[in-house]
Amino acid sequence: MRFPRCSGVLLHPTSLPGPHGSGDFGPDAYHFVDWLVSAGQRLWQILPLGGIGPGNSPYMSTSAFAGNLLLIDLQELHQQGWLDADDLLPEPGLSASHVDFARVVPFRMARLERAAARFAAEGTAAQREAFETFCRGQASWLEDYALFMALCEAQDWKLWCDWPASLVRREPPALARAAVEHAARIGFWKFCQWAFFRQWLKLKAYANGKGVEIIGDAPIFIAHQSAEVWANQALFLLDDAGHPTVVAGVPPDFFSATGQRWGNPLYRWTEHARDNFAWWVERVRRTFELVDVVRIDHFRGFAACWEIPASEPTAEKGHWVPAPGEALFKAIAKALGPMPIIAEDLGVITPDVDALRKKFGFPGMRILQFAFAGDASDRFLPHNHEPDTVVYVGTHDNNTVAGWWAEATDHERHYARGYLATDGHDMPWTMIRAACRSVGDTAVHPMQDVLALPASCRMNFPGQSSGWWTWRFEWRQVHAWHAHRLAELARLYGRAAPAGSG
Repeated sequence: MRFPRCSGVLLHPTSLPGPHGSGDFGPDAYHFVDWLVSAGQRLWQILPLGGIGPGNSPYMSTSAFAGNLLLIDLQELHQQGWLDADDLLPEPGLSASHVDFARVVPFRMARLERAAARFAAEGTAAQREAFETFCRGQASWLEDYALFMALCEAQDWKLWCDWPASLVRREPPALARAAVEHAARIGFWKFCQWAFFRQWLKLKAYANGKGVEIIGDAPIFIAHQSAEVWANQALFLLDDAGHPTVVAGVPPDFFSATGQRWGNPLYRWTEHARDNFAWWVERVRRTFELVDVVRIDHFRGFAACWEIPASEPTAEKGHWVPAPGEALFKAIAKALGPMPIIAEDLGVITPDVDALRKKFGFPGMRILQFAFAGDASDRFLPHNHEPDTVVYVGTHDNNTVAGWWAEATDHERHYARGYLATDGHDMPWTMIRAACRSVGDTAVHPMQDVLALPASCRMNFPGQSSGWWTWRFEWRQVHAWHAHRLAELARLYGRAAPAGSG
């Protein structure tokens, strides 16, 4: 599928400003949409909207369908009558410059508990009807998710495969007893998801009404400690006790000499094929209810994935195992029709990966920070781009451009200065301009590079399990010229919205 020529900004909602320790769906999110419009940008790319997992990563969520509770706007819950004004007062220690998860999580969860209790006790008939309508519409995943979260709490957050055997095996009598015993907590988790979906869909509608589309992110793999793996054990490569026999990752690469051992369970593709990939169809359908475009992370895993024995501490002793990407995407296309999907085709890309991507018309990705290590044949250099390409100066996994330039090799510096016709004094904006000039239909710029921020502001470092996902910006860092300059580049290189749109 060809995308219209346009550009946008990569910023996860947790990185937005706001008074409660992390960005959320509150007023600052709407202000950011307005800022994108003023900057001539037509895309807002985010990271996965699911809850955070180990290391606070949004790529290791407890559900492939549920939303991140930290993104719920507390002010809106106050407007609904479920929180008092005092509940909105920030506690000391909540930072405007980064997300201190150790402080933010208990602060926000305590207020969600109060809001849920107030709703349960005092919710109006209209509110209750809206809640019940949401629960019925999302029942295909919400029932399992809410029960899973309630059981996680009751079992002191142990891995689900270490729960009592009757719950691990999901014996119907045990599930029925648990649903009764934990009914109040199940109601809490459903309430939070209702708040999340209601707020996000309102924000998305606002963005769409302004001519801004949302690029979402769907990780190919999901966490073992998730409602979906517990509820669909036959779809994953697990032993009889529920432990993964093999796990996902990538071989040694640019980021790590020992590879990356992600630890996600791998799919039992033969089981998925039995019902024509129904679980995947539902997952993609639900994702497109939340976003306009989907970036599928680690697309190469649909051609072949790196299978690591679960007993191995690193990714070095894995091997490639074929995956049924063509059959999967045929099934999804038959069920859902043409899909605006971006294929994250980074890493070890073999001809079969390119063939799979092109067969379904998914644009690939080109990262400019990777372009200058070789010679003129490097596929990341702009003169080698193709129209069905999404061009980034860097992604959430890369350093900021300022940080990359400070650490670049002599060869990279020499090549980049010559190629970009620069002395290197303003590399973030030099690279943004190069992305805008590319023949690639889509260009996306991390907000950190728009603000020319240093390496300390990068979002993630692949292979490092802690200390990331915390960056936030403040509006005082954003000046009028940032929007003017982005808008001018969009106009110069044909990426601006048509006159009268939005």
